[in-house]
Amino acid sequence: MKKTGLGRGLDALLPDIGGDEGGVRQIPLSQIDRNPGQPRQAFDDDSLAALSESIKSSGILQPLLVTEEDTGRYTIVAGERRFRAARLAGLSEVPCLVRDMTKEQVMEAALIENLQREDLNPVEAAEGIQALIDRCGYTQEQAAKRLGQSRPAVANTLRLLTLEPKMLAALREGKLSAGHGRVLAGVKDEAQRQALFQRALAERLSVRQLEMLAADPPAKSAPGAHKKTVPALLPELSDMRERLRSAVGIRSVSLNGTAKKGTVTLRYDSPEELELIYAALETLEGR
Repeated sequence: MKKTGLGRGLDALLPDIGGDEGGVRQIPLSQIDRNPGQPRQAFDDDSLAALSESIKSSGILQPLLVTEEDTGRYTIVAGERRFRAARLAGLSEVPCLVRDMTKEQVMEAALIENLQREDLNPVEAAEGIQALIDRCGYTQEQAAKRLGQSRPAVANTLRLLTLEPKMLAALREGKLSAGHGRVLAGVKDEAQRQALFQRALAERLSVRQLEMLAADPPAKSAPGAHKKTVPALLPELSDMRERLRSAVGIRSVSLNGTAKKGTVTLRYDSPEELELIYAALETLEGR
């Protein structure tokens, strides 16, 4: 699956963290706590084992970023994988950069580090962005600017959180991709959404196949009536429709015609979807 890292690193987001505030310190693992706001909840055992072996042979090449609490203990801002792998490797202390950071900076840094260095699953990414909005009081537009993403991209990610628990579980476990989730989140009819979800799992549908089913549900017809045959879109036009839906952030994008002539239609079903169209237009205009 293609990685979707953000376009800005920690130094770009928090330029002050690269400065010298006493240099790198060796801090005992016993004095370091994980960040309760850490977006990543699942850590791959094989990946941690491989990193642990690398640490045994070469040490920790990049210090952890931590903050010092009033209790004298330290909380991880960035580097929990290195922290966990160091414990597996039997280290008693690890190199750390200690920084005085606000809660907003801590949360942003933790989210940025995870999204850039090792993809979160789609649900973890959505939950991390939602936490940034809730705890820091950001609007979607402000969160998007801080994360170096477009507002439609952030809105698309957050829409995944409207899905039912079993659909979220499938996204967490990698049974469905974020693209599948966005298609399902755009289906208003609950029965249709459930049916599409089951088919996507059972038939291992691609995102494009699921979009076609979601956009063109079976029409109810009278007994004996002949079904109208709809010509299939050219592959490149179908791909364009998918990209438009992803870029704008709404499912109701229809494209009909040939490579020479046709129509593109955007339909919004709520004020929120109209806002997404406005946001996409502003992006095109370079605002």
